[in-house]
Amino acid sequence: MICDPTGIRAIKDAMETLSGSWKLPILFSLSGGAKRFKEIAREVEGISDKMLSKELKDLEANHLVCRTVYDTFPPTVQYQVTAHAETLYEVMKALRDWGQNHRKKITGK
Repeated sequence: MICDPTGIRAIKDAMETLSGSWKLPILFSLSGGAKRFKEIAREVEGISDKMLSKELKDLEANHLVCRTVYDTFPPTVQYQVTAHAETLYEVMKALRDWGQNHRKKITGK
């Protein structure tokens, strides 16, 4: 791997975009298809509604999540990943695999 300022800047940009404990789990949840707010909250255990709302707004601002409001009463809102977010799938799979292996190494389980 070649270490250069451009590569370091690119990694920093990626880490700032995906920072925190929740963004990748939210994207992972949405990789199964469009979901409503409460569906995401159930799948991403431990996240508060306030934090989920904040993270979804951040993901939307970074063009990783699309929010669709349907004209129903009450309004129905669904979230789904964008084509841009789908480019993260291989990275997410690699992180998932690394995390599983790391947990085994540390805990022996």
